[in-house]
Amino acid sequence: MNRPRLTPSVIPNLFTSLNIFCGFLSIISASEGNYIYSAWLIFTAAIFDALDGIVARLTNSSSEIGVELDSLSDVVSFGAAPSFLLYKSFFYSMDTWGIIISAMPLIAGAFRLARFNVQLVGFSKSFFLGLPIPSSALTIASFVLAFYNDGYPKPISDFIAPMILVLSFLMVSNIRYETLPKFSLLGIKEKPYHFIFLIFSVVVVVLMYKKGLFFVFVFMIVIGIFRHIYKLITTPSNS
Repeated sequence: MNRPRLTPSVIPNLFTSLNIFCGFLSIISASEGNYIYSAWLIFTAAIFDALDGIVARLTNSSSEIGVELDSLSDVVSFGAAPSFLLYKSFFYSMDTWGIIISAMPLIAGAFRLARFNVQLVGFSKSFFLGLPIPSSALTIASFVLAFYNDGYPKPISDFIAPMILVLSFLMVSNIRYETLPKFSLLGIKEKPYHFIFLIFSVVVVVLMYKKGLFFVFVFMIVIGIFRHIYKLITTPSNS
């Protein structure tokens, strides 16, 4: 009898499985009204999502199956989970429109991941085309952590629908968002400002905690938009 052969890809795929499991738990928690716990589970899924990529590079076990599995996991953890969390914590009162708006991060995120997989060449990347779906999901989760308290207070609640529309548009847009730098001396030399931003983010989160998390993600998103506008203005036209 042949014994099953374990390959290095088992380890990153295990982290990917934990990612999708956290997304599933987040949906269950939101269905039971535990919105804060549901939001933290999305953050936990993001940690496993980051770990599977790190481990895959360390073990040199990146594969097409791993990429597809990661995308499927992301649809659940960073698409379905935040969309359902939004619906249960806010949009349920808007009937059909609430369902449509709360589903937009899921739909846009799925398109974003499909485009990413089609355009991916190799397994390393220096930038993302469109806002990454985990960034959108973590922005939503941090918003819930920062402002939900048996409901969303005015005028904060007035910004939820516009925020969702903007995040959904950014995911399918052509705005570039750079990848996180590698934690090494070479990575610091290549992207020094990124490390300064990471240190600044840690300080903000320490000082402001949950609201700090939300503002850090908003700042990152806004920087990407302004960088895109700046390049459009400064890049000479071919015509």
